[in-house]
Formats: sequence, structure tokens, C-alpha cells
Amino acid sequence: MTRTFASSPRPEHSRWGAIQTATQRLPGTWHVTTASHGGFLLSDERQAAMPGVLRRDDGAYEEDVDWTRVMLAFEREWRTTRDPLLDLELRLAHDIARNWLPEAYGAFTGKAVPARDSHVLRRRAAYEAAIGDYVSTSAYGDWADWVPAGKVGLVFRKVAGVDALGFADYTTDQMYGLVDKDRYATRAEVETFESLGAVRVESMAPITKQVAALA
Repeated sequence: MTRTFASSPRPEHSRWGAIQTATQRLPGTWHVTTASHGGFLLSDERQAAMPGVLRRDDGAYEEDVDWTRVMLAFEREWRTTRDPLLDLELRLAHDIARNWLPEAYGAFTGKAVPARDSHVLRRRAAYEAAIGDYVSTSAYGDWADWVPAGKVGLVFRKVAGVDALGFADYTTDQMYGLVDKDRYATRAEVETFESLGAVRVESMAPITKQVAALA
């Protein structure tokens, strides 16, 4: 049996700015938009009913990823709305949650997410494998005065760790290198100095000062 919830007043504020539009799609579940962003705002009652593995502390679920938490949590109730686009919306919610919230999705559904289905898991694994190595973090074309024609100049930083979303933490160490433009065009998301076959240069000084390093 589906639990019933009380309707709630239209929200007056959002963490994304002044509310421009607000639609109560389920009782106590408002979808709002602002000039820059939007998402779901939940009533206290609805927020208290969110499963712990899906709940955010502030009751605000932004429209890029976190909205999927609300769709998953109340999927049975959503299906009673007879929204003609609901099947598409729920499929999208499952796909996004698997990709970007793999642990929460797996804990809620009981279905472990394989790395092939999650960009976060793939990126996290790539950075974990690169801990202690220098990975490329920014690039310069041969328009830069320290990059020869046909090359790409790269800044590499040393990976210290990786967070739950697969973003790297870096030490203060960095180095510079040059890579063939064609090789750089086929790069993976995470590449090290060694995997790119980079040639080290000492700085971003103009190439006339780097002759020895480029030989």
C-alpha cells in the first residue's frame, strides 16, 4: 500500500536563488526553477520519508543528478500519476543514478553497479591506479610560445588521492611536458606522463630556451 502525503505550501525560497516557477508534482514534492538552476524541494514530511541512502540533508535535490533520488525513492507513487512522459523520466532517472550515484543506487536497489555502467566508478578507478603518478591537468596548443608545431604542451600534477565522485586530489608537485598532437587527440580521460609518452621540459619558457630539453 502506497503511503499518502499531505500537500504543502508553495516554497518561498530555494538554495538556487529566487523561485520563478513551482509545480507540486506529488504532495509535498515541488519542482522549482530559478534563473540559473532548479530541482525538487521536499516538504518536511516528504523529506523524512526519503530512504537514508538517498536522502540529502537539506531537502533540496538539484536538477542535474540529485533529482533522481526523489524519483527512485517514490517510484511506485510516481507511477500512479499517469504522466505520459513518466516512463521516459524514470528510465532516465535510473540511468543517471547508476552512472553518477552508483553506491547509493546499489544500496537502494540491491543491485551492485558494474564499472561499465558508471562514469564515476570508471574515473575513480583510473585515478586510484594513478596515485603517486603525474597526470595531465591542463593543455596548451602550439599557439603558446613554449609549444613547438605539432605538439601539445601539458601541465602534469601528482595525484595524492581520489574522492567518492572520482575527482583527484593533488600534491603541490607539478611538471611540464610535450606530447605529439595526434597522440593527445586519442587520450583517455586520465593519462599519466608515462602513458602519453611525454617529453619533459623544465618550464613554460619560450621554446628557444628549451632546445636542450627537446633534443
